[in-house]
Amino acid sequence: MTKAVVIDGKAIASSVLQQVKTASVDLVTAKDITPGLAVVIVGNDPASHAYVAAKSKMAKECGFASSQFTLTEGTTQSELAELIENLNDDPKVHGILVQLPLPPHLDSEMIIQSILPQKDVDGLNISNAGKLAVGDLRTGILPCTPAGAMVLISEIHGLDLSGLRAVVVGRSNLFGKPMGQLLLAANATVTMAHSRTKDLRSICCEADIVIAAVGRPEMIKGDWLKQGATVIDVGINRVQAPELGDGRTRLVGDVSFNEAKNVVGAVTPVPGGVGPMTIAMLMANTLTAAYRAAGLSFKLVHAK
Repeated sequence: MTKAVVIDGKAIASSVLQQVKTASVDLVTAKDITPGLAVVIVGNDPASHAYVAAKSKMAKECGFASSQFTLTEGTTQSELAELIENLNDDPKVHGILVQLPLPPHLDSEMIIQSILPQKDVDGLNISNAGKLAVGDLRTGILPCTPAGAMVLISEIHGLDLSGLRAVVVGRSNLFGKPMGQLLLAANATVTMAHSRTKDLRSICCEADIVIAAVGRPEMIKGDWLKQGATVIDVGINRVQAPELGDGRTRLVGDVSFNEAKNVVGAVTPVPGGVGPMTIAMLMANTLTAAYRAAGLSFKLVHAK
């Protein structure tokens, strides 16, 4: 029976962050420029505030000038747009992050697209999406979670995925589509699958790399997976856990981890897999933006 390598997202994210911290100090030394990240949050959603607090804390640990703009639930579209315009114009701000979701009366897409592409550290601006779509990984900014997933894949397979078949289960603009494009850029042969794909199990069974991002708890079973495959589980689902006590819950991914680990060669856990990579890549994107603003370049060094 195969015993899978459990990919330690926390350890790999820590390695990325160490590179970011070192390069941040180098930028201050060489150019007297401190990378600046502005985080904008609107409303009172507890989960959003927790995410923002974690991002702001990590930015400070990386040596960034981190500023947080907390706006009330009743903030208008024009007020938020004015703030983004001011941050776009501020040369000390290299990265702008608007925490989603915004309150329903605000047009999220309009706000995201108003962020200058070179300051769009979430990689969601249509300019950055377009560069990725045409294979330009050099001048755009990559979306954090797909970029983080690629770092995890490179830990197992290296940077060149020639000859490997990859299946992305999920076709969202936020993750599935950019994930497929990154895999193609690394020379994988890519199948994009989704909720309407016929006989999804047989498609997954053929894949050397399976990336699951469908938002359905433990949908992908062990017998859906090829012996020795690499599985990247992007799902985060909270399910009832009566074994832990009345009313208790636990987090699971889109893959049945306990089944998968007896079949595949490598698998990410949930939590502790892809999640830590997202915030690490956000910091790397901010540093990349600061370096480019200074006429320099920053590139992560991969393990393989």
